[in-house]
Amino acid sequence: MLTGAVSLAARVDATLLAPWAEPPEIEALCAEAARLEAAAVCVLPYHVGRARDALRGTRVRVAAAIAFPFGGAPPGAKAAEAAASAEAGAEELDIVANLAALKAGDWATLEAEVRAVRAAAPGRLAKWILECGALAEPEIRRAVPVVADAGGDFVKTSTGYGPGGATVEQVRLLRALAGAMGVKASGGIATRAQALALVAAGADRIGTSRARAVIEGGGA
Repeated sequence: MLTGAVSLAARVDATLLAPWAEPPEIEALCAEAARLEAAAVCVLPYHVGRARDALRGTRVRVAAAIAFPFGGAPPGAKAAEAAASAEAGAEELDIVANLAALKAGDWATLEAEVRAVRAAAPGRLAKWILECGALAEPEIRRAVPVVADAGGDFVKTSTGYGPGGATVEQVRLLRALAGAMGVKASGGIATRAQALALVAAGADRIGTSRARAVIEGGGA
């Protein structure tokens, strides 16, 4: 059981993905993440270089959100975005899976995009967002093994833009299916109590735009 702020901080991805976020806001996000000793900051690809520079000399990693927030780009486009983000300094990639393909039962497209991103950005931690609130349980059960077999590192609950945020039930299901992959919970996580419940359910990472409240308990 997690008891200290530091142990929870090491699981938190501090996130700012609003398309209108300005450079000073990204720099403030990075400064706070460094102070909190968060695992990573998650930003849009445009801001990756700025985040890399702001976090130089810290242990906080830079994650780029790929095909965010709807995931409808073809595999080659996702691969190109992933490669550019990696070149700019992203150590991790949070990629939105093609939700339209998942709803259509097009598992070949899901496999193709996971493989394409892996080939384009080798060595980068690839977290695949399944938007669980929009999927039926059989679709989730089918998607997770495809991601695993194609080379994904994590499966993630949601973008925060879809129907509903992360739930304990979603995390438990992903954890049961993920095998050696990690599980990231994201979407609507605003308090330390929420985060701890999701970690207890099996989340290895917590994505939140309220990192300080989650880590220090200010939102509880």
